[in-house]
Amino acid sequence: MFSFVVYAFLLAAVSKPAAMPAELVQEFRQRDQALLDAFAPGDVGVWDSALAPNAIYVDENGEIMSRAEFLKQLTPLPPGTSGNITISAYSARQSGDVVTVVHTDDEAEFYHGQHLTAQYLMTETWQRQDGSWKLLLVHAYSVLKEPRSVALSSAELDGYIGRYSAAPELMYTIRREGDHLVGVREGRPATPLES
Repeated sequence: MFSFVVYAFLLAAVSKPAAMPAELVQEFRQRDQALLDAFAPGDVGVWDSALAPNAIYVDENGEIMSRAEFLKQLTPLPPGTSGNITISAYSARQSGDVVTVVHTDDEAEFYHGQHLTAQYLMTETWQRQDGSWKLLLVHAYSVLKEPRSVALSSAELDGYIGRYSAAPELMYTIRREGDHLVGVREGRPATPLES
């Protein structure tokens, strides 16, 4: 009985993730902020040095990319677009040579004069390899916030009908079909709009 209790205690002690020192958590947070800062200018070097050779990146659209595929698509934001991503919440846990990280990121983007915001939930797995921490897995999740739907009268719906321009090359048409509106971006199919 005694040996079973000792074994159970040791097993629990070994399997429990170690508390990370505050300075190590801060170091990881700074690394992650540098990675986020590298998106807008398309700074491949920052990501190249952080990623493990067999790293996987899953983006907010669910696309699974190898290290090479991710680095290839990492390019500067196009003309007319700028922005930044800032970490708003951060946690990290260590288990031996592995650190798991969860952080929430707030994005502010200016897209052809329009101010857009988004929020992401990121999960990461880092591993100590040959004395340095390498990023094995990143999963980006877009935090969706569905606005509350409201009923509009026919006259109110008609008030939205028209052709809109975010920029000369970005045209969007809204039209009414029965009791609802549909939106059409040039060259794409119409999609129903919630009111």
